[in-house]
Amino acid sequence: MKNTEIKIQETTNNTILKFNSNQILINGGSYEFNNIDEAKNSPLAQQLFYLPFVKKVFITANFIAIQRYDILEWLDVQEEVREQIETFLNDGNPAVNEQKTSTKKEAIEVYAEVTPNPAVMKFGTNKALTQTDVEFKNIDEANASSPLAQAIFNFPFVKEVFISDNYISVTKYDMVDWNEVYGELRTFIREYLADGKTIIKELPKQETVAEGAKEAIPEVELEGVSAQIADILDEYIKPAVAGDGGNIAFRSYDAEHKVVSVVLQGACSGCPSSTATLKNGIESLLKEMLPNQINEVVAING
Repeated sequence: MKNTEIKIQETTNNTILKFNSNQILINGGSYEFNNIDEAKNSPLAQQLFYLPFVKKVFITANFIAIQRYDILEWLDVQEEVREQIETFLNDGNPAVNEQKTSTKKEAIEVYAEVTPNPAVMKFGTNKALTQTDVEFKNIDEANASSPLAQAIFNFPFVKEVFISDNYISVTKYDMVDWNEVYGELRTFIREYLADGKTIIKELPKQETVAEGAKEAIPEVELEGVSAQIADILDEYIKPAVAGDGGNIAFRSYDAEHKVVSVVLQGACSGCPSSTATLKNGIESLLKEMLPNQINEVVAING
């Protein structure tokens, strides 16, 4: 059994602290608890509410966010809380008891939507799927992380799968047209989600592709221009490309040459219009918002 490690992350709200987990805590979606009575199905939240300063607990697939009362500062107690959460989970206790009390299926809606990339179809849903975007280039990558993506790869026409907060972008091979297969795939995804099956069991490590080789990217705390770039992408760019079933992830900033490197995911990956998006969209916006700091934006995966 893998050990759960909890890391502390500050938020823009100084009363709220995030405790990030290296293991999946729940099967998609999220839970919010305002008091111990609401937390009957969450042993972890119940234990946290015994701490007198805990005001609210929010649990997602890969982090716990806690809001405190103003009776103290997080610096006084954050390490103690981190250790308590880590110990609780490593003792085999669940963050949330997700067993269904009824055999009735969850009401799930799934719609298919074309994207600017003719090889990619977006399948949107009313169910929260993940708080962390995940991308799988083949079934071997999916096997270790996402039973849902693994099941989608069983369709012979599927080339790649990208899962975001409330949609799945599927890239197909050229052997078929989408109008021949999208209905079957949409029905499969809806039934899979309605059955409450596992979406993601373990978050994959971040990787970048360079000259055919995979290299793990260590997690680093962004600062300076890099942090500004990431914030601009999150606020202005990602919501727009998510509407088309894609994602653009910040990877690095070369301060000497003023070059921003990004990764294209989902419908953005291999899209005929991705170059125009990079140059006319992202590059222009960054140059405007960060004058004299940006010369070029490049996609490291093409």
